Amino acid sequence: MYSRGKYMDGGGDGHDFGSKRQRLMDSNPYYGNSPGPSFMYGNASYMSQFFGQPQPFPVVRLRGLPFNCTEIDIAEFFMGLDIVDVLFVHKSGRFSGEAFCVLAYPVQVDFALQRNKQNMGRRYIEVFRSKRQEYYQAVASEVADSRSISPRRPPPRMKSYDDAKDSMPHTGVLKLRGLPFSATKEDILDFFKDFEVSEDNVHMVFNSDGRATGEAFVEFASAEDSKAAMIKDRMSIGSRYIELFPSSHDEAEEATSSR
Repeated sequence: MYSRGKYMDGGGDGHDFGSKRQRLMDSNPYYGNSPGPSFMYGNASYMSQFFGQPQPFPVVRLRGLPFNCTEIDIAEFFMGLDIVDVLFVHKSGRFSGEAFCVLAYPVQVDFALQRNKQNMGRRYIEVFRSKRQEYYQAVASEVADSRSISPRRPPPRMKSYDDAKDSMPHTGVLKLRGLPFSATKEDILDFFKDFEVSEDNVHMVFNSDGRATGEAFVEFASAEDSKAAMIKDRMSIGSRYIELFPSSHDEAEEATSSR
């Protein structure tokens, strides 16, 4: 939907938070007043009723994130905590450097706050307590923003960046970066539906843990086809814009074989 990240869905290994967010808000007593079945927090909800104390909404807000931050970066920043949702905050279609992170249990908020002013790369990140209303408002704002900017415009690049891409030689292979972690080969085939690409020529990249990195390589029939396919550069799959780069068979083989 709007962001994607680590996994917390019945033990599965899917990375896409977007499809979970609405279920989380609609069906979980933690996240609203609807009487539907618990999404993930059965134990916490039970404990809340047992002790007669409502449990606080387990969400923190992060500020000062790098512009190219991903959900994997946040998962690594909060290593050891159970992340349910990551919502990146945009203003006028641009990433603001802020995000909300929903955790599995209220007690984990205190652990998350201990990461305040720790580094993500070269940036130190501020971590604050937040509230359910603030998170809901941010979700609503993202919904409104995605409807008013369709598809969302990617952040502008300096001309020299695009010139460098244009000057790179084409060998018939393109590298894709910024894919949703839940993206499949079928999604990529649909993205390039105007070109002749077979499933065997789509190569997803996974890290040593077997999780998607957000990158893939696609082999086209010719260098001319891959050059023509650059017209799709920075177009969207879901709510994420995809960057395309001319690549090579050697780079693709190295990236997809190293686990």
